[in-house]
Formats: sequence, C-alpha cells, structure tokens
Amino acid sequence: MSHGAGFVRTTCSSGGGPGAGAGQPSARPSEGPLDPGYPRTYSALLKVAQMVTLLIAFICVRSSVWHSYSAYSYFQVVTICNLIMILVFYLVHLFRLYRLLTCISWPLSELLHYLIGTLILLIASIVAASKSYSQSGLVAGAIFGFVATFLCLASIWMSYKISCVTQSTDAAV
Repeated sequence: MSHGAGFVRTTCSSGGGPGAGAGQPSARPSEGPLDPGYPRTYSALLKVAQMVTLLIAFICVRSSVWHSYSAYSYFQVVTICNLIMILVFYLVHLFRLYRLLTCISWPLSELLHYLIGTLILLIASIVAASKSYSQSGLVAGAIFGFVATFLCLASIWMSYKISCVTQSTDAAV
C-alpha cells in the first residue's frame, strides 16, 4: 500500500471543460469568444469579490495620512498588482483566451499566482496593520487586505484540494 500526498484539482476555474466552476456545463466553442455562463460561477464571483476588496483596501490606504511611507507604498503595490492579475485571469476566462493561448498552462499559472500573491498580500496586510497607529483609514485598509487574503485562500481551496491519496496494489500471486 502506498500513501502519498496528492494534488487534486476539484473544479475548472478557467470555465473550460465539462462541469466548469459551479457544476455548470461549459459553452461549446462555436458559440463565440465570450463565455456567458462564466460570470455566474463560484470562481468568477470569488474573483470579483477579491477585486472589490483589493480596490477598497487600496483606496483606504491611499486616502489616509501615512506614518510609514515604505510600508504603505509596499501595501499599495501589492494590492494593485494582485488586482491587475486577478482581472487578467478573469478576462482570460471570460473571453476564453485560454483556448487561443495554449502554450500557457492556465491552471498552473493561476495556482502559482494565488499561492505567491496570497502570501505576499498576507505579509503586506500584517505590515500595514502593525504600522497603522490607530489611523482609521489605515486600519480599514489592513482589514480589507486580510479579507482579500481570506478570499484568495478560499479561491485556492475551492479550485484545488490537497489530499492524501491511497493507492492499492494488487499483490495477488
């Protein structure tokens, strides 16, 4: 008997293939470049929620008085970069660009983006919270940064699951 950690993709966040996103069948390729069913999937709704919370976090920090320039400029760069990347993935799935750009492994690139981006966003939110000095806008920005981090983790969890896979070997001799 062999036990090992296995990486199992539970949904297809790219909107392609049968059972995409929220268990809805994907559209046929002949229906055009726009996927009308994608915005209603769980993956798309999570991406929109992430973009909104990242934008609110950015606006909260941008409109506040800073005490630590480097901490909050870092927070702004991280939130805007994450927002832009999530928007890019949303548009790739919405317009089915993954079918045209087959040289890129979209599920892998999205996984790597979420893993790295979530870690960096968590670090930026911790730094922003520790340097807020009870300024309400800075505290709100840090809180929305933590909410966006949680939403990114939820997106990883809903799209990919790491489980222990048991493989049995037939030793019938």
